[in-house]
Amino acid sequence: MYVLSTVSGQRTPTISHITQEQIKDIGSQVDLDCSVHYAQEYPVLWLKYDQMKSTQSLPLSMNSGLIIRDSRFSLRFDEASATYTLSIKDIQETDAGWYQCQVLINANSKITGEVELQVRRPPIISDNSTRSIVASEGESAKMECYAGGFPMPKISWRRENNAILPTGGSIYRGNILNIASVHKEDRGTYYCVAENGVGKGARRNINLEVEFSPVVTVPKPRLGQALQYDMDLECHVEAYPPPAITWLKDEYALSNNQHYRISHFATADEFTDTTLRVITIEKRQYGQFKCRAQNKLGSDEGVVELFESVIPVCPPACGQARYGAASVGKASELITVVGLYVIWRR
Repeated sequence: MYVLSTVSGQRTPTISHITQEQIKDIGSQVDLDCSVHYAQEYPVLWLKYDQMKSTQSLPLSMNSGLIIRDSRFSLRFDEASATYTLSIKDIQETDAGWYQCQVLINANSKITGEVELQVRRPPIISDNSTRSIVASEGESAKMECYAGGFPMPKISWRRENNAILPTGGSIYRGNILNIASVHKEDRGTYYCVAENGVGKGARRNINLEVEFSPVVTVPKPRLGQALQYDMDLECHVEAYPPPAITWLKDEYALSNNQHYRISHFATADEFTDTTLRVITIEKRQYGQFKCRAQNKLGSDEGVVELFESVIPVCPPACGQARYGAASVGKASELITVVGLYVIWRR
């Protein structure tokens, strides 16, 4: 908007032309033109100012000379067209803003024209975006993603390996991804992607942890083994947070001793394989064993039945029979036992 004022006996200066809005890339150059007529006796200035705080302005040039000392800025004056050209090279993000051409009439009036310089900036994901989230199964979960840059970036969501999103489909667009009721299958890495056509865009990996009660599965519910041999009983446990795992026989908790050896192997944050080795099996050790897993959200258990067999099972009983304190670790003896059993069956 131009502000006009008259001076007695002289024609009023006018700004006949000013460059329109400019959109530039970082590192490029821009020329801002201001053509002024009837202003030979008046100061003509270029300023950078804040529209929100109009009192805060930075004078850049006066008439045909620069005021600031910055090698990126230069000023040209063309007498024929009465045009003052402010040039900025190697444009930086901080150069974005409003530039004003002023003709000072007197202490109380001036003529002005404005042009906005917008600088394209690649997306930068804001710090107030979600980094990770933990939710219990059945609860709602909200992941937020915001980004700065120019033009304003658009936000989209994807999952690792292009898995289907809980909202349906492989892509969701918007700043907020809401999951009304999370399931354990929803856990994993989500990608917040910000794109505005400048550069390669920006991406943030957001990890969703879903807490859920244990699920116990038994790969082999019934196992047979001969007396005085070892046998491994196994359970697979899926749970988060990691559960406490207990093995029981006749509802009594077992511990590591000369009869049992318990081991746990975590294959991932949510998966644990647990093994109970029954050592040198005695008659009283046949029967049902339970593996029980419990965390703050609940518990589950699996049952493995160990029964007596005549033929030793390998593994783990591969030629290592034990009779009391004596050890007979010979494959030939195992073959003899099998042969006798076959003859007896005939």
